[in-house]
Amino acid sequence: MIVPPRRSGIVYRPAVFVALAILAFIVTGCATSVKPPALPQAPAPQWESSKLIESLGQRRQQFRSVRALARVNYAGPEGKYGFQEAVLVQRPDRLRLETLTFLGAILIVTANDKEIIGYHPREGVLVRGRSSKENLLRLTQIPLELDEITALLLGLPPVEASVPWRQDGNSLIFSLDGRIKDTLAFDSQLPVPTRWQRFNDSGVLELTALFSDYITTPAGLFPSKINVEAAQQGKKLEIRFQEPEFNATIPAESFSQQKPANVQEVPIEMIGS
Repeated sequence: MIVPPRRSGIVYRPAVFVALAILAFIVTGCATSVKPPALPQAPAPQWESSKLIESLGQRRQQFRSVRALARVNYAGPEGKYGFQEAVLVQRPDRLRLETLTFLGAILIVTANDKEIIGYHPREGVLVRGRSSKENLLRLTQIPLELDEITALLLGLPPVEASVPWRQDGNSLIFSLDGRIKDTLAFDSQLPVPTRWQRFNDSGVLELTALFSDYITTPAGLFPSKINVEAAQQGKKLEIRFQEPEFNATIPAESFSQQKPANVQEVPIEMIGS
């Protein structure tokens, strides 16, 4: 995840990692009525694995897109930051993130299946590159594919249903070629995910995401708070969604950007990963 390297005066802030809220005037859709948290605090029952797998499949069908404002808090070696983020997500491969201040957007990131663009209005600089995990890492410092990042922002743990799994208590362990790839916990009275962990090829924990403060929406139960941690890097991110709207029709042009006049364009490969 997270606080990006400096390059020619450009600072890629942790906001990029998350993204969250969408300029309401960019897309159309009905507002989502948010109700108080729906999850009881009593101990979780012992879930049947079939129920958990069924729940994962249903949630993937229920949540296809989101637009929302979010309050983001970051803590890491660079210090602590708090900011407002606008996010527009459409699964599987469309993303728009805007870091906002009272003066307007200071960073706009768009990604689709063809290209990734980061635009800094104040510096007058735009970076562009093909859509790939490597280039996403350059901008976001998150070691995930685009479809995994969009899933995560919709409260969907990015696990592959085709990967062999086993149950351990209220957790599902996904393993590939004899090594653990993902773990997914369901420590709630409802069959919704509460913790996801991703391990690298060496078996080292890369990312942890906690899903909490579930709210009732027309699309289903949604975690209004997502905490992401990269323990090895000492970086933490908390995302609190505000009045998210789901499954609206979003114009494709929302996930790309045209280079404004008098703006310098830089290859995304110039950003160190």
